[in-house]
Amino acid sequence: MTAWTIFVRVLAAVAMVAYPVVVWLGMSSGSPRQIAIILLAVMTPAVLMRSRRAGASRHVRGLAAVPATILAVLVAAALMDAADYILVTPVAANAVLLLSFGLTLRAGSAPMIERFARLQEPTLSAAQRSWCRLWTKIWCAFFVSNGATAALLAAYADLSWWAFYNGLLAYALIGALFALEWSLRRRRFPKPPRPTTPDETA
Repeated sequence: MTAWTIFVRVLAAVAMVAYPVVVWLGMSSGSPRQIAIILLAVMTPAVLMRSRRAGASRHVRGLAAVPATILAVLVAAALMDAADYILVTPVAANAVLLLSFGLTLRAGSAPMIERFARLQEPTLSAAQRSWCRLWTKIWCAFFVSNGATAALLAAYADLSWWAFYNGLLAYALIGALFALEWSLRRRRFPKPPRPTTPDETA
């Protein structure tokens, strides 16, 4: 991994996390077009890199549509100089995630969480596959709730509340859901103890 690649990834991660704050500050002093152009300049290189990586993996290929959607909304905001497009970016991202996760729940398809799990553990038991399907549904419900909240805040709330939810609270909820699933999975499917070798028992 080159220094440029690391720099681009770090810059993109900071931009994604700080996105609502940048919008909040920018819309107080600049135009939506200026904000959209700045965000596009910062995010485009890393988004393209992530899209190629996600597209190359057949397990999570559908997730490549998420960064592409974000760029498309920002391009529309820049062309039309419209703040509404910027504010609905979290809604669009959640909608694409919902579609990507939901489509994997079709009969005969591996749920999205199972696809993630198989990247680390290729062989899963029937109980583990059922667990992955359940948590794919839970994540779908979260995307519905998160997207609806972002839409309501964009339509009716003050910009500071929109920035607070999308820039802080939504990330906290995602982290809490990850932590909850991890802790419950560890309790439900504990890893068997590692067999000791003769050297370790000596």
